[in-house]
Amino acid sequence: MGAGREVAISLDGVRDKNVMQLKKLNTALFPVRYNDKYYADALASGEFTKLAYYSDICVGSIACRLEKKEGGAIRVYIMTLGVLAPYRGLGIGTKLLNHVLDLCSKQNIPEIYLHVQTNNEDAINFYKKFGFEITETIKNYYTNIEPPDCFVVTKFITPSQVKK
Repeated sequence: MGAGREVAISLDGVRDKNVMQLKKLNTALFPVRYNDKYYADALASGEFTKLAYYSDICVGSIACRLEKKEGGAIRVYIMTLGVLAPYRGLGIGTKLLNHVLDLCSKQNIPEIYLHVQTNNEDAINFYKKFGFEITETIKNYYTNIEPPDCFVVTKFITPSQVKK
């Protein structure tokens, strides 16, 4: 590519007609297989689940689930966020996560969290750059991968962070 040529990174919603793209990405990215409920939750989350395209090639995704806490407050659970290895470091994961963080701010959702395998230092460091912190350790969370333990990584969005 020539110097100064900007490659477009674009986001697109996940719908019935393109959910296979999400399934293919997940197979390539993650050591676990996701069930039908995962895909139903991803589709139901609307704008909180996105595919990322780099120069019109589908290279990443974020899939979230909206959860209702006791008392009725909504929080967002990031089920998956991943970018294919050759496309990492180009700002694609950042664009996906910022999209969801912006939605949380606009919709006054005060909490967003996810599970990260305890040895996944790249992911832990990535989320810490965005103000997430480790809030819990769960032993034997994963059944078929080593290590089986995970961290719960959470970002609390205070009203002062919510954009007017």
